[in-house]
Amino acid sequence: MYLGYNTNGLAHHDLLEAVALLAGLGYRGVAVTIDQHALNPGEADRAEQLERLRERLELAGMRSVIETGARYLLDPKQKHEPTLISPEPEGRARRLAFLEYAVDCAAALGSDCVSLFSGRLREGVEPKQAIEWLVDGLRSLLEYAHERGVDLGFEPEPDMLIDSMFRFEQLLGKIDDRRLRLTLDVGHLHCQGETPVSHYLHLWASRLVNVHLEDMRAGRHEHLMFGEGEIEFPPVFTALREIGYKGGVYVELPGHSREAPEAARRAMGFLRPLLTSK
Repeated sequence: MYLGYNTNGLAHHDLLEAVALLAGLGYRGVAVTIDQHALNPGEADRAEQLERLRERLELAGMRSVIETGARYLLDPKQKHEPTLISPEPEGRARRLAFLEYAVDCAAALGSDCVSLFSGRLREGVEPKQAIEWLVDGLRSLLEYAHERGVDLGFEPEPDMLIDSMFRFEQLLGKIDDRRLRLTLDVGHLHCQGETPVSHYLHLWASRLVNVHLEDMRAGRHEHLMFGEGEIEFPPVFTALREIGYKGGVYVELPGHSREAPEAARRAMGFLRPLLTSK
């Protein structure tokens, strides 16, 4: 188990400079959120960017995951749109193409997974229909991921169609694939009232591939600096050790980009003792 940091919390930094900053602070992993400034699929030199990132990660001895939660990369007017459950077929196709690009990035970097979500249920769309679209999209993406040896880390997200571990379990009843794994956000569990967190870590240990970490308050989806919310973190790290988790625990503070160097330092100062305690 090792600590990492999500680049959505370094939105004002060059990607390679962000990696250098995090390595200098002692982080051993980078969650690369593909965005306007980070492996943008619309940039002509994206292949060169990817190769430079691979070299930088290798030089720093850092691992990675690929994150696909950029807010306005695909649509400058609607956050996180389009998704695999958007009512427009061309929108769903666009999200699928983007996710396939993310899989290509993960394969090139040797990343642990591509993390993704369902999307919000749009007005006028029946949940049953949205589930069918989601399952179809995931099956297509999984076929693509299998060919490239990449795992998918599906993340239940508040206010989305798949917003809880209960909904995730229902989804697995429709599409259970060894490469469809779990990105578990500790703050989301607390927000949704799925506690104690340690219970869910034990319950889903075999599926777990990626962990997001931040502080949060019950019923309020706001990523907070550690110590500013309600989560008790020692039991979380105890549970991760008990299940033998060997992957990354990635700090996710997208609202702290204005103070990113200090935020990353504070987070490391808070988490390092928890990581090393017995």
